[in-house]
Amino acid sequence: MKSSPSQLQQRREREEASAGSAGGIASTYARLGVAPSVNPVAPTLAQRWTSCLSHEPVDREPPREILIGVLRGEGIGSEVIQCALDVLGSVAAATRLQVRTREGGLIGRDAERSCGATLPDAVIGFCRDVFADGGAILNGPGGGRYVYELRKQLDLFLKISPIQSANGVADASSVRPELLRNIDILVAREGTAGAYQGEWTTQQDPGEGRKAGHFFGYTEWQVRRFLQASARLARMRRGNLTVVWKESGVPSISALWRDCAAEAAEGSGVEWSMVDVDLMAYRLVQEAPAFDVIAAPNLFGDVLADLGAVLLGSRGASYSGNFTGRGEAVYQTNHGAAYHLAGSDQANPAGQILSLAMMLRETFGLGREAEAVEQALRSVWSEGWRTADVAGPGTRVVGTRELGARVAEHAAAIVREGCEPGCEVG
Repeated sequence: MKSSPSQLQQRREREEASAGSAGGIASTYARLGVAPSVNPVAPTLAQRWTSCLSHEPVDREPPREILIGVLRGEGIGSEVIQCALDVLGSVAAATRLQVRTREGGLIGRDAERSCGATLPDAVIGFCRDVFADGGAILNGPGGGRYVYELRKQLDLFLKISPIQSANGVADASSVRPELLRNIDILVAREGTAGAYQGEWTTQQDPGEGRKAGHFFGYTEWQVRRFLQASARLARMRRGNLTVVWKESGVPSISALWRDCAAEAAEGSGVEWSMVDVDLMAYRLVQEAPAFDVIAAPNLFGDVLADLGAVLLGSRGASYSGNFTGRGEAVYQTNHGAAYHLAGSDQANPAGQILSLAMMLRETFGLGREAEAVEQALRSVWSEGWRTADVAGPGTRVVGTRELGARVAEHAAAIVREGCEPGCEVG
């Protein structure tokens, strides 16, 4: 299940030649006295993971005006979304980037109570209008079946959840520190089929009581397009694809995934393997640095991405982007609405802030601004400012708003100091 070393080397040489240089931002860190994270395969200023959605590389000039559709969500959603928008505003002011925002309506359980659906038709229309105008959606948490229906309705078939030690808080994790070094994984999850879709029924059995049924499946086309994108994603990085299945437990679906995985990996020239989901969960914790791109069906990918948040130190630091084949995108945290924390100024906004950085890089090609946001968050953490979920000895606990404000201040400073000749700053 391997491509030849010469093929992989040739691909990497071509990609390295076209990837561009991050030297300008690195020198900025030196001037600021901040050490960038050691993460040799993180996206460069030119590289975008979403290039995997096309067979041909996409080369666009970064825009000077962007459009963001905002769905604040429920629970802690409004608080963490506001932190992300404040960070964006700070970066935009420092670079004279023009930002237009549109506010969408209620989602999740709030929407269900108001209009009877967790994903109202008006929200679907709102997202499609933003996409049509070249924008992306910054999404707060929504409960019920909101996210499952959103992915289905908008055909957001590829969800990418980064698990990177560079954007985590290792000293807050319950995993031994030596297991957390040099982790750089992308969990790719299929989002439009599988166990979270299909049909479900409840019947009454005279002898055994209620009988619940859930019927779902995958088509070859659904699996193929997802795994082809995942294989191209692996080719952009270290050339290693791990596909998750349960060979004996769900044999027919597993056989389809195996066949499509072989085709996709060989077509992209990457090394590949199939790993049962239970073993994958164990190995994700014990051998995380060994993995590159992990591609999984809907349910398996959901569980593995949440498990990966343990490696980040908190579920509050987890985030993702959801993509159509055309690159239309919804960016979100991987945690829920945390209703019990709503309005308390205790929620960790890191995941929402990192989802903003992912949006800047992936949808708009603003790699310099994205890196500034990520580095700002790392700097605030390294200075000891933490929300309660990632606090420890020697750190200072601050609220949601203060952490967001500190990240905004750092991000603006990094962008200003790192601006290369010819760029505009305020």
